[in-house]
Amino acid sequence: MAASFSSSRRVEFRDTDAAGIVHFSTFYDWMEEIEHEFLRHCGESVMQADGGGFVSWPRVHTSCDYQSAVKFEDLVDVELSVVKLGTSSVTYQFAFRCQGRHVARGKVVAVCCRIESNQPPRTIPIPDGFRQKLSQVMP
Repeated sequence: MAASFSSSRRVEFRDTDAAGIVHFSTFYDWMEEIEHEFLRHCGESVMQADGGGFVSWPRVHTSCDYQSAVKFEDLVDVELSVVKLGTSSVTYQFAFRCQGRHVARGKVVAVCCRIESNQPPRTIPIPDGFRQKLSQVMP
């Protein structure tokens, strides 16, 4: 597997604001979509059942810095990298480009949690198999 994972998104009309520019919130949707696509590519999921219930990845930090506008029908290339792998958290970095020009840079920190019915999420160490797959896309 490569040191990053890439995918593309075509800007839909619904992604734009009244000025025809991609609305800032769309980048957060794209980051989550690309993360899910990456995990499926690795044979994993953002929500997986195991013997103890479910394991999921709540976000504890998100950010996005915008450098250039993109508009309806533009094709945006998104590159995901795992930049930090802690005991129970993963930090993803996202680079957004359109026709080679930098558009935005995003960051998501997610924590591995056990989800059990009628209980708040409980932080757990990242399972070894999952950790191994995530480490393959670290720069």
